[in-house]
Amino acid sequence: MIIRSHRELDVYRIAFVASMNIFELSKSFPTEERYSLTDQIRRSSRSVCANIAEAFRKRKYPKAFVSKLSDAESEAAETQNWLDFSFKCHYICAEDYKNLNEEYDHIIGKLVNMSLHPEKWKY
Repeated sequence: MIIRSHRELDVYRIAFVASMNIFELSKSFPTEERYSLTDQIRRSSRSVCANIAEAFRKRKYPKAFVSKLSDAESEAAETQNWLDFSFKCHYICAEDYKNLNEEYDHIIGKLVNMSLHPEKWKY
């Protein structure tokens, strides 16, 4: 199967759904967090998707491809950091925290595997 768009990548789809889940959950964060935690967690989770999209378009250049995947991985880890704060501040429940952390662990694993084998994605 030939993948023609970043939207067809499993990792992109998973990251997009996770980002939308974070968006919905963060709607209930306190207003005093609007310009700090709420903004940060939304931006980092969305940046995972954006970096995957950019990586896909740079896949004919293995070093650029891996670099953008690394950026996506970093943003996923940053999102986990903001999830830690969200949970410790009691803005999200334990179940949502656990599920989202597992999703981002899964995303990071997929990004690492893609980075280890950039030749599989070259067209």
